[in-house]
Amino acid sequence: MVIFRNIISELEADADRSEIVVLLGPRQVGKTTVMLELERRLRERGRKTAFFDLEQPGILAGFNRPDAEIVERLLSAAEVIFIDEFQYLPNASSLLKAVYDSRRGIKVFCSGSSAIEIHSHLKESLAGRRHLVRMFPMTCVELAPIGRTFAEYLVYGGMPGLLNADDDLRRQRILEELLGSYIFKDVKSLIREENLRAFNHFMYLLAQNQGSVVSVHSLASEVGLSSSSLNRYLDILESTYVNFRVPSYSCNLGNELKKSFKTYLYDNGMRNSILKDFSALHTRSDKGILHESHVFLTLLARRLPNEEIRFWRTREGDEVDFVLVRDRHPIPIEVKSGVSGAVIPKGLGRFLKRYQVPHAFVINETLSTQIQPDATVIHFMTFDEFSRFAAEPQVFNSFQ
Repeated sequence: MVIFRNIISELEADADRSEIVVLLGPRQVGKTTVMLELERRLRERGRKTAFFDLEQPGILAGFNRPDAEIVERLLSAAEVIFIDEFQYLPNASSLLKAVYDSRRGIKVFCSGSSAIEIHSHLKESLAGRRHLVRMFPMTCVELAPIGRTFAEYLVYGGMPGLLNADDDLRRQRILEELLGSYIFKDVKSLIREENLRAFNHFMYLLAQNQGSVVSVHSLASEVGLSSSSLNRYLDILESTYVNFRVPSYSCNLGNELKKSFKTYLYDNGMRNSILKDFSALHTRSDKGILHESHVFLTLLARRLPNEEIRFWRTREGDEVDFVLVRDRHPIPIEVKSGVSGAVIPKGLGRFLKRYQVPHAFVINETLSTQIQPDATVIHFMTFDEFSRFAAEPQVFNSFQ
């Protein structure tokens, strides 16, 4: 099934810029498909391209030669070079640097599953030459044209491998296979064998407590590992784009939480696969968490370099689900599955008493309006409106 993904057009529009573009993301998120479609479009524009899939043994064997010969092979292949799973390329960073420095105007697109070794390659000096692009699962906006409902998206997520699945059982089996692929291919080599069972338990706790305020100490105590081991696991998950920590927002007021955090897995379908729960949205007790996770993933996918995502909570329990901090200015965002009119949620109201902000958002299922009880414009948006709104950076970024 051929589908439209926003990132393809973004990469194509930037294809004339001389640089090394590195696509990073979890396994099976669609990196290879995006690069193949991008190559097809550039060929149609008359560009000379070459595609190297280094997971193919025969192609990888062709790179088993001295560095100078590899550089020459790449330079002579095309003006736009695609290298899939580039982490298999020996001395990848040095070779890419040599290719870039040897010819003005060359464009290189690389992709790789988010294994730790990729990040070790990228630590070497490619400053000023590379552009890192994170890829995420498909959004509900991208899935809508092919008939996927928002409720289906919240339960099964946006992994592209599900597109050709014609029934729910097939979707569930694909997600289970993807989960096993991550744990056994990406993670097993990074942790000690005897800790694999503890890691599996840890993953279950992250899925179960998604969106809840937790601490490393509490998680470590429940899993039966040290806090340092749990921190390492969290670092691994974050550096492989599988799970993300959201720290608290605080201006050092005495009753605001500072050391706790919330976490979110990169896809609701993967979360539900860990929990073994694919029940219909309207029957779920965690419906609100699925909605909240969707808002977080939407914010994460469009986050700019001058932004960070936090949450706000006081020791008395007042809370705002997310605070998008842009240029150090907070934009509070509250998520509600249902609302009874344009009423300011209690936690958001407490936040607005402490912090003067021009805009705040309440994302919900049904209500679309805005009110301005004082200096703050409060935008009530449906989940569908918010998804499309966030997909238009020039609009969303105008709010401060």
